[in-house]
Amino acid sequence: MILVRFALTVSVLVASTALTGCARETERSKGSSGSAQPSSGTSAGTTTLTIATVNNGDMIRMQKLTDEFTVANPGIKLEWVTMEENVLRQKVTTDVAARGGQYDIVTIGTYEVPIWAAHNWLAALGDLGPDYDVDDLLPTIRDSLTVEGKLYAAPFYGESSMLMYRQDLFDKAGLKMPTAPTWSFVADAARKITDKKANVYGICLRGKAGWGENMALLSAMANSFGARWFDMEWKPQFNGAEWKTTLQFYVDLMKDAGPPGVSSNGFNENLAMFQSGNCGMWLDATVAAAFVTDPAESKVADSVGFALAPDNGMGKRSNWLWAWSLAIPASSAKQEAARKFIAWATSKDYLALVAGKQGWASVPPGTRASLYANPEYQKAAPFAKMTLESIKAADPKNPTVNPVPYVGVQFVAIPEFQGIGTAVGQQFAAALAGITSVEKALDNAQKITEREMKRSGYGKK
Repeated sequence: MILVRFALTVSVLVASTALTGCARETERSKGSSGSAQPSSGTSAGTTTLTIATVNNGDMIRMQKLTDEFTVANPGIKLEWVTMEENVLRQKVTTDVAARGGQYDIVTIGTYEVPIWAAHNWLAALGDLGPDYDVDDLLPTIRDSLTVEGKLYAAPFYGESSMLMYRQDLFDKAGLKMPTAPTWSFVADAARKITDKKANVYGICLRGKAGWGENMALLSAMANSFGARWFDMEWKPQFNGAEWKTTLQFYVDLMKDAGPPGVSSNGFNENLAMFQSGNCGMWLDATVAAAFVTDPAESKVADSVGFALAPDNGMGKRSNWLWAWSLAIPASSAKQEAARKFIAWATSKDYLALVAGKQGWASVPPGTRASLYANPEYQKAAPFAKMTLESIKAADPKNPTVNPVPYVGVQFVAIPEFQGIGTAVGQQFAAALAGITSVEKALDNAQKITEREMKRSGYGKK
């Protein structure tokens, strides 16, 4: 049954990408960072590695530092294909599933690794060298990238989610942020510090449709409201009171205290607004902390505070677990060179390189225990302790108040989730934009999920 579900999922993904491929052809040939078209590979003694990655700040920074790698490895050339998050997921999934061989290294996360490794889409990383120190990787992160005792991807940065807020706005409003706030407190504070005439909005949250965009936020948020994607018999739960409460709370909060055009905003858009001083609070990835506290990038760097993701007193917070990681498709013919680059980019030495160039606060967080034991990092990164606590608190094996048959905090670790999660995210984005009602969005989400789960054979065991 698993193989049938898997085959159906890949067929849908390939068909979907075929329909959208022409519109996005420029991204294939150029990429967000001006990358070249993927090369055929090896010539005149030089191996060209084509690397597919996401257009997040830490990844962009890595590209700027890779001269250090190529100088030390003159026989390896790097070509980057940098894409927006949703586009990256679609293109990489389609290529790797079809064994197209377009990429030698792919940037994927904790959702993809166990599924792809189980279907032999990825090459096990094996020995990454005597200085790599795989045992230094944070256990929660390492476990999520390991299948049957083998590491299939190396974490470039790991994250949970936490609440970032403007201390100056809280002081002005006479408010004090608790270390562990409730959603009720956050909603009340957001409405109090909103000043729309001054373009200051109480809270910024993801609204852009996508299983890794708005549904990452809403799935983790729903956990804290007692909701879940499926019951123990794999029956969708969007027709339950818990999801109604979650989605209505979210839509009302963003209507009252969110910025304009919120249904188009993802991580990067909200980061830019927070750095510009337009957001009073922002619940999102812990990795953003380095960017909102960097005076060179953030106008509010000296007034940012941090708190745990909110809860509702039900024993679950709204924090997720993720690691953007580097992996080698099994279809790559240049695995040895790819392994060498991955070992460099995810090593202790790379962290030291970033620290030397841009300071300890700018190193990719959330992957190594040694980083959090480093006094220099602790001093430079006021968010270090909160980040580590958030990562440790995420529990992918027990993500919800009531029991569930799946693993994953902000996602459900089954192949079908990528398509279902994005379809449901589109319904919820429509409700946020006022195109449809909360009730209709939930009804559509229930029907979509029931149909796809039935088609894939769940509930027939």
